Amino acid sequence: MNPLDATKSGFLVCIAVCTFIYTFIYLKDTLSEEPSEQKFNANIAECGFYPDELCSALFVGKTAAFKIGNFCQNTYQSKTLSCIQTSCNCSMVLKTLHFITRPLSDEEGNFSLAYIITIHKELEMFVKLLRAIYMPQNIYCIHVDEKSPKDYKAAVQNIVNCFENIFISSKRENVVYAGFSRLQADINCMRDLVHSKIQWNYVINLCGQDYPIKTNKDIIQYIKSKWNGKNMTPGVVQPLHMKHRTQVSYREYVRSGMSYVYPTKNIKAKPPYNLTIYFGSAYYILTREFAEFTLTDARAKDLLEWSRDTYSPDEHYWVTLNRLNEPYVFKDAPGATPNADWEGNIRAIKWKDQEGTMHKGCKGHYIRDICVYGLGDLQWIIESPHLFANKFEPATYPLVMDCLERRYRLKVLHQAEVPIEDHWRFQEENYFNMKLN
Repeated sequence: MNPLDATKSGFLVCIAVCTFIYTFIYLKDTLSEEPSEQKFNANIAECGFYPDELCSALFVGKTAAFKIGNFCQNTYQSKTLSCIQTSCNCSMVLKTLHFITRPLSDEEGNFSLAYIITIHKELEMFVKLLRAIYMPQNIYCIHVDEKSPKDYKAAVQNIVNCFENIFISSKRENVVYAGFSRLQADINCMRDLVHSKIQWNYVINLCGQDYPIKTNKDIIQYIKSKWNGKNMTPGVVQPLHMKHRTQVSYREYVRSGMSYVYPTKNIKAKPPYNLTIYFGSAYYILTREFAEFTLTDARAKDLLEWSRDTYSPDEHYWVTLNRLNEPYVFKDAPGATPNADWEGNIRAIKWKDQEGTMHKGCKGHYIRDICVYGLGDLQWIIESPHLFANKFEPATYPLVMDCLERRYRLKVLHQAEVPIEDHWRFQEENYFNMKLN
């Protein structure tokens, strides 16, 4: 080669290396600047080049990261469903979707959790939730709304078929928001779980727009340390402004693609056994003994029947049964916590009416007064003491879920006490790997 050509080639390589280094330093500095110094140029938002670096900046509230993140979300293309939508075999599904295939510690292997997951849409969100909470020693009952499209049901069934410890509820409901059918869906799954061969310790119910904040190990340690043998059903004696829910009779309307609950003029009879009705969360963490109790005890059965025509009965049924404490009349409910109040950090939710007190507003948007999380909510989510968070829409805010998933899996693998398999990782080794702190 002639010396001149060699010099030109070396010069071009030098220019290329310098350009890369300059771009790298500029992007890194942009995410590290204080808000007053931040400048944003969409042309330098290399979204796929440093996802972990961008997510890390979002978790600590860097303003420049929100601007870059919002730009990136407009160009985001999910790869989560690519294998499910093709003819992947089960081995490929497990590896491509990064499912964990062995218990990560003896403590977890000896303490099985049961999950009830009620879903009706957003297949991608369901997959993200399932692979986050999945552990081979646990058991999972999936209730798919009977109204869901056939292709959605088929896709869920294809995933479920790859696992021995995941199954579809044996009886499916046409679920109506705030209707009895929502409670019945949980009861159906609970009955299936109680009859399963796996000897699980606690059951947790989730919906399709939930996502865990704490790991499987964290959840077990939280239960053991604060609630060992006790149920978690946050709630209080039914407030006056909620009494209309159980004073008149309600009906479900399901027709022509519409469904809702409406009140009638019929006044309801008093609760069976003169029970005090409580109001609380529809979400719970219950012992196996309590689950069996709800399916067999006369009070539980009669309260369930009385609740058929109430508004949102899942928000009074579990908490009312868990407050039973009548040793001279009936045997106590197993694991009852009659004085628990709102205790139990199960679900982190940004309610609209708590804006300014419990949180500083929703950075996404509100649906039924519940925040659908945006990028600006990420820091609040990971700092929450709760086990799960609601509500997420990956179709609207895909980077929110992408960042949470990457951080969550990093934390799970960091706690593992067994050798880590490569397909469990979301990250590829590079300079930009996210750090937990």
